[in-house]
Amino acid sequence: MVEIKTNTELQAMREAGRVVGYIHLAIRQHARPGVSLRELDEVARTVLRENGAGSPFLNYRPSFAPIGFPGVICTSVNDAVVHGIPNDYVLREGDLLSADVGATLDGWTGDAAISFIVGTGSEADLELIASTEQALEAGIAAAVVGNRMGDISFAIGRVAAAAGCGMPRDFGGHGIGRSMHEAPEVPNRGRPGRGLLLQHGLVLAIEPMLMSGGKDDYVVDPDGWTLRTVDGSRAAHIEHTVAITEDGPQILTLP
Repeated sequence: MVEIKTNTELQAMREAGRVVGYIHLAIRQHARPGVSLRELDEVARTVLRENGAGSPFLNYRPSFAPIGFPGVICTSVNDAVVHGIPNDYVLREGDLLSADVGATLDGWTGDAAISFIVGTGSEADLELIASTEQALEAGIAAAVVGNRMGDISFAIGRVAAAAGCGMPRDFGGHGIGRSMHEAPEVPNRGRPGRGLLLQHGLVLAIEPMLMSGGKDDYVVDPDGWTLRTVDGSRAAHIEHTVAITEDGPQILTLP
């Protein structure tokens, strides 16, 4: 069932989303060559604790996963697309890091992801990140009252196609509220004018995932979580929790 939030509930979600934004700021500040992914997870745990928030990621176990997720953030590096487990990998100059973050506060959830270069990166990686940002911006711009879900999906897919990038099959955005994953699904490809009618109070996690090799296929690591490109090409993942309102789309996951 698709849940429509009241204005009061949207404000509560904004408070949860603000914690997500704080974690993103902290990760950007701490991510540098020589720092491990596990250390970044500890940074995120500290921010959650300081803000009285919990993690919707920790111990989360969907049907495809062999174990509950062991971290409070997903850290996907270079050819990892999404769901990377924060482990002992030590960041290197030029790594492309995607950090997916969630926070639960007073029963409401925020979810967002960033992608950035550790140190100095290649022009190709910077262009990939820029294309992913543009895809998210296009999706958000289409998230207006009276449009349909397919308008968001089409806007994202058009940017990805223009950039020559692939996107992983079967993965996209989702509704969000009291739980991290709620109805409806938000595909990253679709037909305009089709699907669920967008209305005031609908909250969506919109999250394009672009793969520079142009393929849509992916492989899963032995950990059962980490998705990687099939050809070793780089990937980027950028996401915001967005409320659809009569005043236009409102990003809820900003610090």
